[in-house]
Amino acid sequence: MSSADARTAVGSARTRIEGPLKLTGAARYSMDNLPPGTLYAVLVGATVASGSVVTIDVAEAKAVAGVVSVLTGEDLPPLGPVLEFPGAPVKKPMEGDQIHFEGQAVAIVLAETLEAAEEARPLVSVAYAAEPVVLPGAGERQFLGAPDGDGTVWWPYGQPFARGDSAAALESAPVRFAASYVQPSRHHNPIETSGTLASWDGDRLTLWDSIQASMLLPPMFASVFGIDPADVHVIAPFTGGGFGCKGFWMHQLLAVAAAKAVGRPVKLHLRRGDQYNATGFQPLMTQRVELGADAEGHLQVYRHRVANITGMVETYLEAATEVKALYECPVIDTAQEIERVTVGMPSPMRCPNEGPGLWALESAINELAHEVGIDPLELRLRNYAEKDPLTGRPWSSKKLREAYAEGAELFGWHGRPRGGRRDGNWLIGTGMASAVGGTMRMPGTARVRLRSDGSVLIETDVQDIGTGLQTLLTQIAADEIGVPIDNIDVAWGDSALPTTGPIYGSSTMHTGSAVALACRELRRELAALSSLADPIEAVRAAGVEEVVGERTSQLPGGVEVDHDGGSTGFSMRTFGASFVEVAVDPMLGLVRLRRAVGSYSVGRIINPKTARSQMLGSFAWGWGKATMEASELDPTTARWLSKDLAGVHIPVNADIPGDITINFVDEYDHHASPIGAKGIGEFGSVGIDAAVAEAVFDAVGVRIRELPITPKRLLDALA
Repeated sequence: MSSADARTAVGSARTRIEGPLKLTGAARYSMDNLPPGTLYAVLVGATVASGSVVTIDVAEAKAVAGVVSVLTGEDLPPLGPVLEFPGAPVKKPMEGDQIHFEGQAVAIVLAETLEAAEEARPLVSVAYAAEPVVLPGAGERQFLGAPDGDGTVWWPYGQPFARGDSAAALESAPVRFAASYVQPSRHHNPIETSGTLASWDGDRLTLWDSIQASMLLPPMFASVFGIDPADVHVIAPFTGGGFGCKGFWMHQLLAVAAAKAVGRPVKLHLRRGDQYNATGFQPLMTQRVELGADAEGHLQVYRHRVANITGMVETYLEAATEVKALYECPVIDTAQEIERVTVGMPSPMRCPNEGPGLWALESAINELAHEVGIDPLELRLRNYAEKDPLTGRPWSSKKLREAYAEGAELFGWHGRPRGGRRDGNWLIGTGMASAVGGTMRMPGTARVRLRSDGSVLIETDVQDIGTGLQTLLTQIAADEIGVPIDNIDVAWGDSALPTTGPIYGSSTMHTGSAVALACRELRRELAALSSLADPIEAVRAAGVEEVVGERTSQLPGGVEVDHDGGSTGFSMRTFGASFVEVAVDPMLGLVRLRRAVGSYSVGRIINPKTARSQMLGSFAWGWGKATMEASELDPTTARWLSKDLAGVHIPVNADIPGDITINFVDEYDHHASPIGAKGIGEFGSVGIDAAVAEAVFDAVGVRIRELPITPKRLLDALA
């Protein structure tokens, strides 16, 4: 690419520049590092889910050859306050003798080799005073907004909302529908389990961590260990999947505390089974949706009640009622509650809030369409929200009508056969659902260097979680500066670089925006040095080695986090629709995905190749939720029944057909970000479950309101 056509970089389907590093094994993940003297750590987890520790005997474990130390709570250094981040735990680990969930850390084995640490782990003898567990359905319930009393922070969504008299509106509505929907607990299961490597040099701490937000760690460890945040160095370039479970968790704090206690680097890499207890999960949820409409299907009232399980002492709320902004409706009434049971703390999972919420709302909308006797897509168009139905604000951008129309055309929705047409032993059905997603914006900072040799270096402390972000940043810089994209490199994943926001919540538009703004600053600096139009010629003519631009993408009002346009005069959301065709074997209860179309209104697409890959991955995620995935608690012990992929079903290649079309509506949202983009990384999974449930109904005539749609559940419904 020459300078003349460099400004076509954004919007082109570029191959990911970090791909060769991963394919050849040259990409170094956090646990690939091994400073001299490193000890291997393993956690000893509680074997009871509720009770207290009576005694811990470490003598036999310490006698294993290669074991250096076995630490209990008494051996750890004093710990200061744990900072409160929404969706992260705050209770200090190994403090006190109370056990609140199975697998809770009670000791740490440190050894010269991983094999020695693993050999010693079961030899740590712990006596417990077990207490009765509290299972889902029997826990104490608490509404959002009530005093919490335990020092934790509510997730900043899901506030109660009431407009109008929902009881009266439901009573008077010509058409009424009500149903309850259930989805199970699920675990994230990233390919790379979580891990932290900690090394102290005096009061300076170096961390190699598998994390989605390295910017969380310096202030956290400064608070806990009483050091300067500037003395916390985080190295985290590559993260092997996270999906919400790699923010801040107590295993990170334990690795750092253990390293301080023994004066040597400590590597703590969670086993798959440890991951199920040491990090979060998506909680079991029950949702009740009540709809009232006129005879033509125009919504008159929408009432939504949500309850999710959370831990006995840690609070997480899954804000499924955030979907209330999807449809125009004069009377809206939503509320949420938690149920405290004997589990660890849940956490966000890929598209929290809207993902679970649309399972219930979109299923109910499909069922209402059947009650009224009109097409599900037509019902949605009749209730289309031209502005935010909650605030009256205009949308920053919204092309959901176009997404509906283009998706329906690509799928052949209006000409589809309906009602269980047969293909051999299979009955074929179709379904659709809408999607809405939040827009979470945070400040980000980037530095861009244009050198006299024509090369460009982008510097920003962002993590690579597999989305191809580095490639997108080079495309943005190529267009902003006007240089060939092949001239551009990226330095990332090191807290010595300019601090930027996290790579969760589909929020990395802040980093792309920071790069764009830094490039614009660079061009201004360059214009002051030379009048030449070509940037490379200009820097050479200026007689300097490099020109540098550094900028932060600030938010209106200087806020640190903006949810859905809260600090602006606009409401910011992403929108879309999914259309699916499934085949159902009514004799065996099998459900197979045959073809699908996802059509999305999500702002500017920087790279259609990486964007399509993200949506395909999300689509597979949604199919897994709809038909396979569940983490079940033992009904007696409150232990997770399966803690590895041998007992938890997830989609594989054979489950996902090649006939999936991803369509993006042409859109640019200049209110959402300087680059016109919003987030898409989670969005493709939203609404898939409701569309699949509708397609199953279309095929065999039964409604499934509890996920996943397993053969047993389907056969029971057909019996």
